[in-house]
Parts: sequence; structure tokens; C-alpha cells
Amino acid sequence: MSDLTEVEVLWLEKRIENRVRFGRIVKERKLDRYRRVLSFAPGSIFAFVRWTSNDFGTIISRIDILRAVAPGQRCSTVPYVKPGGQILLRLSGWPKVERVLQMVDAVEALSIDPADVAPDHWHHVHNRLSVNENPRPYTKARHQAWLHRQRVMR
Repeated sequence: MSDLTEVEVLWLEKRIENRVRFGRIVKERKLDRYRRVLSFAPGSIFAFVRWTSNDFGTIISRIDILRAVAPGQRCSTVPYVKPGGQILLRLSGWPKVERVLQMVDAVEALSIDPADVAPDHWHHVHNRLSVNENPRPYTKARHQAWLHRQRVMR
């Protein structure tokens, strides 16, 4: 068994798109023309976006922000993610997914890699958007506080 968390991504034009929005991929394996398996090291954070449509429009729109787990750690099962992950954010429905993607874009606009953002921020975004409230934006000051906390906790 590998120490890595594997995510199967898939793209079928205008039908299915399972993709990783951000995260540090440590290994990639091509399965066929439409599918690849991306691997993440334990502890790394990544966003997995799933979208499916049929002849009548979108039927699934979901985003999960997960932390890859080490072997033996508890985790939640997530489709296409093996063995699963620690869920930091899980939202469905295009309006909420779009808001999360906008927040990811805002973090990147600060020149911060979303994979380095404090996990508590993604929990906060999940909780606020789940009840149709606006989350607080992530700021450089919050990021510096998170980085300082990590150094102190080592």
C-alpha cells in the first residue's frame, strides 16, 4: 500500500470533468486518453472539483478541499479519492462551488498558494457558505499568523 493519496481525474467533453484545482502533485500516472491518477503526499492539501452534465444541463457540481492522510489515519471516503481524506470543505451546487473557486482565485491574487492556506480557513469557508453567509476573506496577515503558528508548533 502506498503512503500517497491517489485522485482519479477524468475529462469527457461536455459530460464529466473531475479535476484538481490546486495542490502539490508528487506523482502522476496516465490511465488512458481521458483518465489520470494524481498522487499527493500525506498532510498536503488539495481541491477536487467534480462536475457532471447530461442532455438537460448540470446534474452534479461539487468541490472538496481535502488533506491527504498518512497510512492508518482516519479519513472520510470521497469518490475517486483513495483511500480518502480529511475533509476541510465539502460543498455542492454551482453557486456555492463558484464562490469557493472565487475565494481560491482571491488567495492566489495575494501570491499565496491555496495549498498553503490555514486549514481552519477552509473549515470557516465551508461553515459560512453552508448557511448562505459570506466568509471572511483570507488575508496576508492571517497567512503570516498561520505560518508563525506552524513554526511555533514544531
